[in-house]
Amino acid sequence: MNEEKLNLSVRKFLKNVGITSQRKIEEKVREKIKSSNISNSKKIIISAQLFSEELNLNEKIEGEIEIEI
Repeated sequence: MNEEKLNLSVRKFLKNVGITSQRKIEEKVREKIKSSNISNSKKIIISAQLFSEELNLNEKIEGEIEIEI
């Protein structure tokens, strides 16, 4: 197996996930603040699902995002 190619391919996928996820999360936070659904600083619970049927992979990654107003 070409470890370098695997590493580069995984990094490319994760970069796309990271950029897209950040954009979507920021968009939703701004919408909630604009509509006054979020008006105080707080922590938002968030999760991401990593799934591949081919790899028999199904992992949930959980965390928090802090919003300061």
